[in-house]
Amino acid sequence: MSTSEDTPTVPIVCPECDTTTRIPVEDVADSLDRHNERFHDGEEIAQIDPDIAEQLQNIVAEDLGLLD
Repeated sequence: MSTSEDTPTVPIVCPECDTTTRIPVEDVADSLDRHNERFHDGEEIAQIDPDIAEQLQNIVAEDLGLLD
């Protein structure tokens, strides 16, 4: 996992474990998969912070012209 201060990170939350952490963007998918497999029998409990995910969806939709 990368630890450079220049690497963008994404907030990850797990309501069942009551944890929040920041993961480098390039490691998000693997980290989420590992956590959910290890602690939640593969169920997608831990996830990208929902507020951040929604903001990202809106930015992408706007860039693709889907909101016109």
